[in-house]
Amino acid sequence: MPTASWLWVAFTLVAAAAQTIRNAAQRELTASLGTVGATHVRFLFGFPFALIFLLLVSLAVRERPPWPPATYWAWVIDGTVAQFAATVLMLTAMNDRSFVVTIAYIKTEPAQVALLGLVLLGDAVTWRLALAILIATTGVVIMSLKGEARGGLKATLLGLGSGALFGLSAIGYRGAILSLGSSDFVMAATFTLTIGLALQSIILTVWLWWRDPKVLAAIARAWRPSLFAGFMGAFASQFWYLAFAVATAASVRTLALVEVLFAQAISRFAFKQPTRPREAVGIALIVIGVALLMWS
Repeated sequence: MPTASWLWVAFTLVAAAAQTIRNAAQRELTASLGTVGATHVRFLFGFPFALIFLLLVSLAVRERPPWPPATYWAWVIDGTVAQFAATVLMLTAMNDRSFVVTIAYIKTEPAQVALLGLVLLGDAVTWRLALAILIATTGVVIMSLKGEARGGLKATLLGLGSGALFGLSAIGYRGAILSLGSSDFVMAATFTLTIGLALQSIILTVWLWWRDPKVLAAIARAWRPSLFAGFMGAFASQFWYLAFAVATAASVRTLALVEVLFAQAISRFAFKQPTRPREAVGIALIVIGVALLMWS
């Protein structure tokens, strides 16, 4: 499939834009639902849309969902649990620092993804890809060094930990998609999205029903904004998984650093947070790193 080498670029750009919007929507919901409640919205309200996506794909490709092998479940559970934990850490960090800086911490993820992908999936790391990761990651680190005392160390650890878990989740989902061996990568990606959101919705609903049922009631009352956040979450994940199906996780997550640029725009125009000179330097390095990735 000759176009697959560029399909992942389009998939990743769409996913990064959608995820930025979803993150902003979840951040607004945190005030009324709490961290765990806002996290659950992304899964619970995203699952119905995943089912719709799966139905549409099945009709379009005229193929039934695949029957997963035993190894599939190990990969998808890894992706599911890691993504859940990463989202909780991300929203917690956003309570302590600015939206764009939290996203910047999380986007130190590509270097970890490259190593995990090499060890767990055998995904090759070329010198150009390694250099692109180094330059772009340096950019997000520079953006993060704002010298703010309030919540600095805690938010830094939360953000970096979230990035590591998002990286592990990306490897898990790519491993799950590849393990299906489906003749149609769109079906494999969409099926994995549906399974992942189903597992996350069930696990977190049971946990909240046991520990804090009031949060479930609050989520039900906030169904309108929750529906939008859920749709954007499912939409973003659909395109992340499509990208993982045709490219290495390291390449996808490095290009995904453009999300920092999208987050910068959201931070400036929606949250009225100014762009500082240090952040501008970081943005420039991210752009250089992404350009090198495209050249490689």
